[in-house]
Amino acid sequence: QVQLNESGGGLVQAGGSLRLSCAASDHTFSPYAMGWFRQAPGKEREFVARVSRYGGTRDYADIVKGRFAISRDNAKNTVFLQMNSLKPEDTAVYYCAADSGVVLTIVPDEVDYWGQGTQVTVSS
Repeated sequence: QVQLNESGGGLVQAGGSLRLSCAASDHTFSPYAMGWFRQAPGKEREFVARVSRYGGTRDYADIVKGRFAISRDNAKNTVFLQMNSLKPEDTAVYYCAADSGVVLTIVPDEVDYWGQGTQVTVSS
């Protein structure tokens, strides 16, 4: 069982930046495919970005492409989400996700592990 610990959310003005972090703790220390989803009030959870186990593949939702960047540090089993040019519509709870496969699924119901979520609020 892996535990995901997120940090870095907060309140920022439109056009600003935030960096989210998520550390995966697991006794096997094997890398997980990891990524981020988000859920705004009244909306379904949606895929944001993912990175494969060894960082060779990175994918983004179209709505964040060019503004967000995902990266990982396998020595620490940690994934980061750098969010730039934030917009009010980016306001949501952001969830870290992990999967034991090579690449994280983009379907929320198929994700193996979730973090507790961190609130990101972008003011206009």
